Amino acid sequence: MSIYDVEIESLQGGSADLAQYRGKAVLVVNVASKCGLTPQYTGLERLQESYSARGFTVLGVPCNQFMGQEPGTAEEIAQFCSATYGVTFPLTEKIEVNGPDRHALYLELVDTPDVSGHTGDIRWNFEKFLIAPDGTVAARFDPRTEPDTDELVEAIDKTLPA
Repeated sequence: MSIYDVEIESLQGGSADLAQYRGKAVLVVNVASKCGLTPQYTGLERLQESYSARGFTVLGVPCNQFMGQEPGTAEEIAQFCSATYGVTFPLTEKIEVNGPDRHALYLELVDTPDVSGHTGDIRWNFEKFLIAPDGTVAARFDPRTEPDTDELVEAIDKTLPA
């Protein structure tokens, strides 16, 4: 199984159809609207704007498992992201990224180590996974890694489709 085979709904309802990202680089990020890291939406949107024409997208995955920092409905989340941060990248339905109800998408992601060797449970909102065009996980980034850091931007550059 690869991430392209995982079934997940879009925030607006209906299938998010992850197979549409085959051949692209994708940055999967568990997001939240009421977190100290929420301003990362600005940097994520900048990445989307800078790289989307080169076969890249950010995929935001709302999650309310960290101190209830994503309590909104799908409509509230969409409104917040659009009005506050001008988000244009796709968002999925709100899911669980840890525990017994961990969504299948995160079952495919969590075994990948970050640079410090961390694998397993997602530590906080805004943990990032860079997916290569072939569907493999190319890199994992700590939640505090800002979207515009050299480390993340260089990884995206290396992962973009030829």
